[in-house]
This record gives sequence, structure tokens and C-alpha cells, in this order.
Amino acid sequence: MVSNRSEKPGLSARSRVTEALEKAFRELGQEIDREEIHLERPNDPSHGDVSCNIALVEAKKLGKKPRDFAAAVVERLSREDDFIDRIEVAGPGFINFSFSRKYLVDQVARINRLGGAYGDSNLGGGRKLQVEFVSANPTGPLVIVSARAAAVGAALVEILKKTGYAVETEYYLNDTGSQVKKLGESLLARFRQRLGEEVDFPEDGYPGDYLIDIAAQISPAQGRKWLEREPGEAATAFGTFALERIIAWIKKDLEDFGVRFDVYFHESGLHQEGGEVEQALRIFREKEVVYKEDGASWFRSSEFGDEKDRVLIRSDGTPTYFLADAAYHLNKLKRGFDHVVDIFGPDHHGHISRLQAAAAVMGAGPGWLDVLTVQWVRLIEEGKQIKMSKRGGEFETLADLVADVGADASKFFFLMRKTNAHLDFNLTLARKETDENPVYYVQYAHARISSVIEYACQEGVEFPGDMSCLELLGEPEELELMRNLVIFPQLLEGAALANEPHRLTTYTQQVAASFHRFYHICRIVSRDTGLSQARLLLVEATRIVLAESLRILGVSAPRKM
Repeated sequence: MVSNRSEKPGLSARSRVTEALEKAFRELGQEIDREEIHLERPNDPSHGDVSCNIALVEAKKLGKKPRDFAAAVVERLSREDDFIDRIEVAGPGFINFSFSRKYLVDQVARINRLGGAYGDSNLGGGRKLQVEFVSANPTGPLVIVSARAAAVGAALVEILKKTGYAVETEYYLNDTGSQVKKLGESLLARFRQRLGEEVDFPEDGYPGDYLIDIAAQISPAQGRKWLEREPGEAATAFGTFALERIIAWIKKDLEDFGVRFDVYFHESGLHQEGGEVEQALRIFREKEVVYKEDGASWFRSSEFGDEKDRVLIRSDGTPTYFLADAAYHLNKLKRGFDHVVDIFGPDHHGHISRLQAAAAVMGAGPGWLDVLTVQWVRLIEEGKQIKMSKRGGEFETLADLVADVGADASKFFFLMRKTNAHLDFNLTLARKETDENPVYYVQYAHARISSVIEYACQEGVEFPGDMSCLELLGEPEELELMRNLVIFPQLLEGAALANEPHRLTTYTQQVAASFHRFYHICRIVSRDTGLSQARLLLVEATRIVLAESLRILGVSAPRKM
């Protein structure tokens, strides 16, 4: 089918249900904040297609019985719109909505018309949003937790773009400070070892073999010239050489992983004379949130919910990483982003509250800075954990993982759990080319659909211009598959609002399972031309939704396997 991206996206089921609830509450004399209306898909399909807990929340505020209040809301919900077949009060006061058969059929036709544009919405209203992710220190190759951050960030960006946000991606390069100094000292030691000298390796250095490889790229003449300089200058020269090579590796590894950034921002630019480091410190002083103690300058972060105050300028006059990070966010503010999402590693959770406080002091509005944390990954091989240690020189890199299980499996597995949950990455399972492997299972569904469509064409079954034949669909397996497909726009909006790309991997597995059940029960190509065409349209709608879901996840959608 040819997609029609000129067709307007229209209101999603989420928007239509939300508007109906707002109207019902107004009739009850209650005004509710749209942001408080949270819609979820029930785990049990018998509970409907959409569930909302707003009656529970509001009843508690009003001192009313939740079920009675929910029933009063349901009585006032409009029945004029025929996209809902049934509305029920369930449990302690949930309101459950079930889509009508007419709505399901209309949406299958709509998916076929829109193609990959199905699920597009204007939720973000074109707001200018920046997502900064990975941002690993360029002191070595990207390791597994950075690979997970790359998968999470890239998928989240695609979700936000599809739901109407104007998104810019950024990688923050910490190309200055003590870690870079250690990197230079480490490479200097490796170079001297290459010359045959016996030297002690820096105690806090980076012992990975990658620095041996970088040292081999330095011409002996150039390296000896650097060694003739003062120790600090020599380390800086070696550090600069290492940074250039490692940053190039990082960019290539990300490119091979299918992750691209609009901007690579260098921290060193913040430290220039008159730069944001100086500007941020001046703002803090003007706002009287800085004080001096023991020769250092401190930020009053405890006044903003932090467990203690934080140093901005050390007693030796050098700025801390915290001040540099605050300056970086001042730079983001100056660039005019309406909203900023930072994706941090697992050891940065304590940094969030003080960074949000700093942003507020510098002029950011409430909720301007959102911070997600990507938790640790354990690699599991045949039921046993593989030990990783970046500083110890023994670690699995992003490049190693892609070479082992491929980019598709890597991204899908990284996205199968919530970002803030620890992840066990099963290498044994990721290598399997069977239905046990979840990414293989989903990709196989897409390939099987492509094969079915090809077979239908060979048998003379064509996609009809008039899609009224869809009215013939009504078998339980057909309805189940349709219900899974039409939830796609709502699922995307929910994932965008919650910053939870993992919802999409769960969804694709549900769609694949639903399709496989339909495939085994319902004969797609038969002597009944009308029914064959209807089922072919349903199959194509399934392919479109799976392909678009996989595109967002950064995973390929093969037509043959």
C-alpha cells in the first residue's frame, strides 16, 4: 500500500477519551487538569482497551466513594462518539473503555491509508526539545552501560519526534579536567614502554590495551618531542592525541550502532574566558546562593533539597564538575530549548536534584530539566555473569557486543526493561535464531507478513481501492489483532509523556504474538475474494505498525528471514 502522509493525523484514542472525561467532569461541576488524566492499557483484554484511574484520584480529594464517583462520571460520558462500544466501572473505581468494532475497522483502513505516518500526533506541539545522552567520558571505548544509554536515547528521540516534538540530540564530551590529565599520563607511560623503557604505570591511570594501540600510532620522533616538554605539558600533548583518537572511535562505534547526534558539545568551550563557567558563577553569586568556606566557594544546594551543599570552586581555584555541568545547562538555556532531557549513567543519581536546582537559579522554569538514569547492565553467558571493569582493562565494549550479537538484538534487549531498572543481558538468548529470542520473534512476524503479501499477489489477490470489505472481519483472532494495532498511537503518546521507550518492545511482542495466532487460525488467501482482501488489508496494517515500531527502536524490519 502507498502511504498518504498528507492525511491529517487526527485525534488519537487517548485524546478522544481525555476530552470525553474532561467534559464529564465539567458536567459534575469539577475542573480537572488534563495532565492528571493517565490512561493505561489493561493487562487483561477482558477489562477493555483503555483504563483510567482519574475517578479514584479525584474522589479521594473530594472525600467521596471512588466507585460511586466513577459511576457518576460514566453516566455523564458522551455516547455520541461511536468509537467506544462499552464503558464500565471496575475494581475500586477504574473506568474502562472498550473500542467499538466500527472504530477498529475504520482504524485498519486508516493504517493502510497513512502507512508509516500512522501514530503521528501533535502531542508536543512543535516544542523545541533537546535530548542529551551517552556523554561518556572520552577516556576509552564505549562500554555496555553507554551502549544501553545509546539505545534508550535514540529510541526516545524517535518517539518524541513522532509525537510532535522538535528534537535535537547532543553528546557532551568531557574533554578537560583530571580524567583527561590521567589519560595523557597513561598514554605517555604506554609510549615510553613502547620505546623499551621500564616505567611505572600511573596508579589511577587507564590500563586498557586500547592505549597500547594508540601509542603505536605516535611516530617516535613526535613522541620524543613531547617527552622533552615539562611533565604537565607532555601529559597534555599525549592526552590531546588520545582524545582525538578515542572521540573518533566513539563516533564510529555509535554510527555502526545506528545512533547519530546532531551536536557533539565540547566541555572545554565552557571554560574559555568569559564563557558559561564564569557566567554561571556570576549568576549564583548575584542570586546569593554561594558562600565561601575553607578557601572554597560553595553552592547552597541543601536549600533546594540536596543532602548537603556542593563545592563550585575548589580551594586551589579550579572549578568542579558540578559547576561545569551547571554552566553547560546555562548554555542550553541560552540556546532556547523549551525542555531538556538528560540521560545519565547509574552513578549520577545524586547529581540530579542539585543540577535541577542550579538550572532553576539560572532561570529555568518548573520541569524544564528532566533527568533519566540508565542502570547497570550485567552480561550473562550460559547462565553466568561476565565480569567487566573499565579501569581494570577488562570490559565488553559496544563494538564487541555488536560484533557478537548484532546491533538489532543489542538495541532490542537494552530496551526490554525500564531505564531505571537493572538489566541482565542474555548473550546466549540474543544469539539464537528461534522464537525464544524476542527480537527474532518480532522480526520473523514482519518477514512472514511480507511473505504472505507476496503469495497473495501471486494468487491474484490485490489490495482493494474500496476498503469496505473490512466489515467482513469479526473473528475473535481478527478482533484481537485489530485491538492491538489501534492502540499504537495511544501507546506512543504514553511512552513520550513518561519517557519510557521500553513500552514499545513489549508492544511489538504482543502484536507479533497476536498476528501469529491470527495467522494459524484464519486462512488469509481463500476462494472468498472479499474476505481475502479484508484479511490482506489487516495483514498489511500489521506489517505497517510492526515496521514503524521497529524503525523507532532502531531495529531492522526484514522482509525475508
